[in-house]
Amino acid sequence: MPRKWIKRLFPHVGVRKHPRLSMLGSWIDKENLWHINRRSVATAFAIGSFCAFIPVPFQMLIAALAAIALRGNMAISVLTVWITNPLTMGPIFYMCYKIGQTVLGTSFVPFEYEISLAWLTTGLAQVWQPLLLGCLLAASTSAAVSYTLVRLLWRLQIISQKQKRRPPPR
Repeated sequence: MPRKWIKRLFPHVGVRKHPRLSMLGSWIDKENLWHINRRSVATAFAIGSFCAFIPVPFQMLIAALAAIALRGNMAISVLTVWITNPLTMGPIFYMCYKIGQTVLGTSFVPFEYEISLAWLTTGLAQVWQPLLLGCLLAASTSAAVSYTLVRLLWRLQIISQKQKRRPPPR
């Protein structure tokens, strides 16, 4: 069953007592944030995949707070955010920019990226609308697909387990 497989990958309960998580206070001790069931895992994947496409820092904190608000599994939602990591962030946000550009019907604006305050005020001003629209569309699509896919795969696994337990017909 998926629950057993996920539990093997899960950290033990001591993670809740980690000093860096103390800012979440008593919220982190709520048992429903750590349950592994079809709804909480699917919700967690949807939260994490949505937050992964938000082009802001501290995506994991946003995912943790969303897991608290939406009663998803906190650990899975925070781990799923790592869809966008330092290796995948560039291609993913470029894809989001291209999606937003296509939807808005704007032409490609060549730009060079550099880490500076000057670029944030001038360079980002040229691309923020298609980038944010593309990120919103990709995040919404990713969340809907991941939620549906997890629910479907979990259900298929349960059906398969029930069929294995059923005695063969005579």
